[in-house]
Amino acid sequence: MTDIRSRRSRGDTLGPRLALAFLAVALAAIALLAGLAAAYTAADVSRLADRQRTELASAVSVAAGAAWDRRDGWAAADLSPVLDLAQRAGAYVEIRDAAGRVVASSPGFGAATGPEASMPVMGRGEHAGDVLVRFSGSGLGGADDSLRIALLRAIAGAAGLAALLALVTGLVVARLITRPIARLIAVTRAMDGGDRAARAGAIRAPGELRELAAAFDHMADTLDREDQIRRDVVAGVAHELRTPIAVLQAGHEALLDGVAQPTPGELSSLRDEVLRLARMVDDLQTLAAADAAVLQLDRRPCDLADVAAAAADSLARRFEAADIELERRLCGVPVLADPRWLHQVVTNLLTNTLKFTPAGGRVTVVTGPAGPAGADAVLRVADTGTGIPAAELPRIFDRFWRGQGAARTSGSGIGLAIAAELARAHGGQLTAVSTEGQGTTMTLTLPRA
Repeated sequence: MTDIRSRRSRGDTLGPRLALAFLAVALAAIALLAGLAAAYTAADVSRLADRQRTELASAVSVAAGAAWDRRDGWAAADLSPVLDLAQRAGAYVEIRDAAGRVVASSPGFGAATGPEASMPVMGRGEHAGDVLVRFSGSGLGGADDSLRIALLRAIAGAAGLAALLALVTGLVVARLITRPIARLIAVTRAMDGGDRAARAGAIRAPGELRELAAAFDHMADTLDREDQIRRDVVAGVAHELRTPIAVLQAGHEALLDGVAQPTPGELSSLRDEVLRLARMVDDLQTLAAADAAVLQLDRRPCDLADVAAAAADSLARRFEAADIELERRLCGVPVLADPRWLHQVVTNLLTNTLKFTPAGGRVTVVTGPAGPAGADAVLRVADTGTGIPAAELPRIFDRFWRGQGAARTSGSGIGLAIAAELARAHGGQLTAVSTEGQGTTMTLTLPRA
């Protein structure tokens, strides 16, 4: 119980762990994208700010050059408009002549520590001096920092929203994945606890999990069928063995008590029951071998007509002794099969006709291609026997099932069941058509090689 609870507690953490895994992947992707966006944005903002500074420095240079032109020198030039232009842009400017002497300067220029830009002043086509522009933390000088901070805040906010969305999505997806898994776990535990009717049923889940649930239910149905077959086999064997064992027990007790004498007739009757038991054991061995053959078929190319001819030859004397005509219409058709077990199938079908075809009747064996474009190989065994009642026809391939007409014949009722099982193992099928009083036709259909 402790182990089950520990497994259950560990299994209950699958949803949160999936959600955290989704969140971790999303956060890694968000962090990468945010970092790249911040880096490229900062670079673009810096380039934009540098261009704006250069353009301002160029405008100050042009204005200073115009003032120099109007007075033909720095001595009488009116530079106050130039200083006002720089001040409105939040910058400090210093104008120097061609010899490097300061001509004019904005108040506080020396204390300014922001980025700076230098531009030559041209007057009448000659170098008249230089302007040096320094930017403060306000105006254009601080615009790049403010823009960069605003963009970084926007990126951080978007990353936070994306992380929250990733967490919510991860929880929803984890729930969708873990709910059907939890359902399968519960159904598995129910089956382990003895509830053979437990099924996952239709679940709302991704396609792979729906297929898993369907495969699980199919497996459970198969196990139920196999379990039912095992129970039916045990019940059938017990039923078949009960009668000869009871006869042997009663006969031996009568002999031991002196009620009956060990006459040849009495001993012969007991011997017949022993032979009946031996036949049942042989049938059970054949059934077990056929079940094993279903898993281990030695398939090789062979001719269905040759297999049918060999089986007919092995039973020819029995047909002659029963005064039953065995007609062959064999057309060669290649199949990929295990010749030994395919021979067993044909033998079982022919032996079955021997039991239910009266003397003077006829059994016809036919082989050849069939189906669209001759894609299948077919073997038909038709007789003119007593036929099978319509109510019994669906059960003739069940193990140990014997109809009313079989009560007068020997056998354990597994010959046709073995033939049908081996037909399915070869990828084919065995079907029957019968009219009571007119005969039966067994049709074996196999894929053509």
